[in-house]
Amino acid sequence: MNARSTSILVVDDEPPIRRLLRTSLASQGFHVLEAADGRAALAEVERAQPDLVILDLGLPDMQGLEVIRALRDGGSPVPILVLSSRTDEKGKVNALDLGADDYVTKPFGADELFARIRAALRHGLQQQGEKPVFVSGDLSVDLVRRIVRVRGAEAKLSPKEYDILRMLVAHAGKVLTHRMLMNEVWGGETDVQYLRIYVRQLRQKIEADPERPRHILTETGVGYRLTLE
Repeated sequence: MNARSTSILVVDDEPPIRRLLRTSLASQGFHVLEAADGRAALAEVERAQPDLVILDLGLPDMQGLEVIRALRDGGSPVPILVLSSRTDEKGKVNALDLGADDYVTKPFGADELFARIRAALRHGLQQQGEKPVFVSGDLSVDLVRRIVRVRGAEAKLSPKEYDILRMLVAHAGKVLTHRMLMNEVWGGETDVQYLRIYVRQLRQKIEADPERPRHILTETGVGYRLTLE
């Protein structure tokens, strides 16, 4: 997606943060919209149909979590990038469980912010044009034939390993929480240690260097993300 044709709605009640984001995003060619509270944000999404929302969780009229819930309950597929305080791990998890795509912790650097924006926008495009064969770098996943290839060679996965990978592929570029993955793969809450074991085994089979993974990234204390290349 061309940045110059991409609109981003910034939702934050702090004028200095909005000004910083407006300047940074405009310098990259993004069209920037602004809202200072949750109700204004919901109205602006409906009016302008932005390509991405950057949302602070602490708003004066309603919680950012309520904004996410309202957007998703209303059927909006707009990618949502949450701004979160560094210590607000529970807020991150709740936001992602409600349907946010990613989060950036305050204070944030411009490079990290732009990388997260690109990932969220790519995830949005992935959802719009989902294909039966997913390819990212040296990894390919045939979702119809259930065949996984790494550097051209077939990787033999257990059913649980494949189910985890399939879920990550379906939401490539998006952070999936431990709870999301456990609900999908095990049908409900289970010991998160089981999930970690299976992810470790999966990395052994699809990563060139499992200790420095390029495909399945860990979001510490939150969950996992499959990268899009």
